[in-house]
Amino acid sequence: FTSSRGSSGINAEYGDPLLPTRIDQMADKKAKAPAGQAKGGAPKAAAKAAPKASAKKTERRARRGRGRRGRRGEGGAEGGDRGRGGRRREDKEEEWFPVTKLGRLVKAGKIKQLEEIYLHSLPVKEYQIIDYFLKPKLEDTVMKIMPVQKQTRAGQRTRFKAFIAIGDNDGHVGLGVKCSKEVATAIRGAIILAKLAVVPVRRGYYASKIGDPHTVPNKITGKCGSVEIRLIPAPKGTGLVAAPAPKKLLTLAGIHDAYTSSSGNTKTMGNFVKATFNAISLLYGFLTPDLWEDFAIPKTPYQEHTDFLAKARETKKAYKDSREDDRY
Repeated sequence: FTSSRGSSGINAEYGDPLLPTRIDQMADKKAKAPAGQAKGGAPKAAAKAAPKASAKKTERRARRGRGRRGRRGEGGAEGGDRGRGGRRREDKEEEWFPVTKLGRLVKAGKIKQLEEIYLHSLPVKEYQIIDYFLKPKLEDTVMKIMPVQKQTRAGQRTRFKAFIAIGDNDGHVGLGVKCSKEVATAIRGAIILAKLAVVPVRRGYYASKIGDPHTVPNKITGKCGSVEIRLIPAPKGTGLVAAPAPKKLLTLAGIHDAYTSSSGNTKTMGNFVKATFNAISLLYGFLTPDLWEDFAIPKTPYQEHTDFLAKARETKKAYKDSREDDRY
């Protein structure tokens, strides 16, 4: 036995008489170890079983909707459809159950055009009525999203205010304003309010009445706050000579040519858009000579379809009574 700088060499140097015996014992243990045992002491059979166990674990995670390292909803064979991208709600439209007389008439097909509602100035309380007539052509534009704050005892409470314009580029436009804690909620609410505020847009000609109406029929002024905007008829092909905000609104309204003149603090986007919408909505209120003729106004839809509404009322009452009977 030759000494070295290892621990065994140090023991040999000091004359440890049991050192050769210990070395022999260690060699015997090594020789007696099973042939299939791994270096770390685990048998090869256990090492082979480990991948199977991990595969089963991965399968269980996939069934629970979790992939590797607990990542939820990342798709693929290992991840489920839960978590961040998971539980996607199907874009199925909910069935509309109207709660107003006008809504029942629209759903039943008794009212054929939106203009029948505007002719009798019937209030629209359900946005689904606008969807029923205009949904394929409706476009919405986010005019502005701005944070607003309220001072409370606990500090400042921040919410988001959304201005949404909606229109079909063919004589109908609406503007909605909604404030909410979240941007997405504010946008959704503003779109619904814009649909409820849809108004008909009167269009006309600049000089000769050739082709489709393309401009405003007369000069008109709208105002909101300090902002005042004036819409002026323009020849065909002029385009919209306007700032970006009223230009979007006029485009959604279906007006292709117009001059504009604005004054006041027009950098306040909310007031600028509201003033433009006010001017557009006043176009039908201006009485021009072509509207002087007398014509017989037909019955309102409520008068014309009284029997249908009465049946609907009776059905609703019977359903309500049956619910009360079931309760008791």
